Amino acid sequence: MKKITLALIMLFLAATGVSAQILKPVTWQFGAKKINNEEAVIFMKATIANGWHIYSQHVEEGGPIKTSFTFSPSADYALVGKPAEPKPKVKREDVFDMDVAYFDKEVVFQQKVKLKKGTTTVRGAVEFMACDATQCLPPDEVPFAVAIK
Repeated sequence: MKKITLALIMLFLAATGVSAQILKPVTWQFGAKKINNEEAVIFMKATIANGWHIYSQHVEEGGPIKTSFTFSPSADYALVGKPAEPKPKVKREDVFDMDVAYFDKEVVFQQKVKLKKGTTTVRGAVEFMACDATQCLPPDEVPFAVAIK
């Protein structure tokens, strides 16, 4: 009887682990490329599971939670403009009663920075919301720290 109970507990834990992975449909990677001694570009790449999507930074009020980036202030660098994004897909979402811009599969956002010293670390966070055809997950925030050498 103890073996059956232990087997059921193990099966439950394994099933719970699988379902937890399903609820993390977006993974992020961060990197930087130095353009010259005074400029660099920060790359923020989202890899999105099949059937899921995240929203553009440019979503109208009343729509879903848009992807947004915050950067920690530093005397070592200054942001140049706002984060750039590729052209998103656009579709009508009845739940928001509007057209919304989104990304699926993969998207790379880029932030240019002006360096005030040769090496630094750019710190910040990305906030985003992932949705599929039947549900939207609560907004998530992922911190990052990118070394520029």
